[in-house]
Amino acid sequence: MVGDKLTRAWYALHTKSRFENVVNEGLLKKEMEVFLPKITVKSRRKDRHKMIRVPLFPGYIFVKTDLNPYEHLEILKTIGAVRLIGSTRGPVAITDVTIDSLKIMVATGEEVITGSRFKKGDRVIVINGPFAGVTGIFSSYRGDGRVVVNIEALGQFAAVHVDAADVEKLPEILT
Repeated sequence: MVGDKLTRAWYALHTKSRFENVVNEGLLKKEMEVFLPKITVKSRRKDRHKMIRVPLFPGYIFVKTDLNPYEHLEILKTIGAVRLIGSTRGPVAITDVTIDSLKIMVATGEEVITGSRFKKGDRVIVINGPFAGVTGIFSSYRGDGRVVVNIEALGQFAAVHVDAADVEKLPEILT
């Protein structure tokens, strides 16, 4: 490693569920450069209809580091931090162009749609609405924020259309 010059780059940091803000604040206190892209969405609560700011990529924030051992450890010691995303060879850098593009997208205030929330065949549960509590298999997106969920009963499938915001993927251990 002698002679290798460490260069600063952006990395995706996986966080505990709903800990994005905690990790962001923790890293800012450590004077690290971080980016938590947020978008404005309508609250899913039934008792109020207000707009709230939520992470564009739930469970992830971006941190700029040169991955020197001390800084890498400080990142991972942050409350709520899980791991830097990468391969068996280590964390994989994200280009500055990609981060700059994300910054422009969230700065506009326009609606940003993300993909791959669900893949065909994912086991899901409906968390709100008339079908709350129903588990099934994600089938497809139908536009206007609607998804099709297949529910198996008596050896046959029945499909329901529900709001994508009312559906969550079941953790692998529960499927």
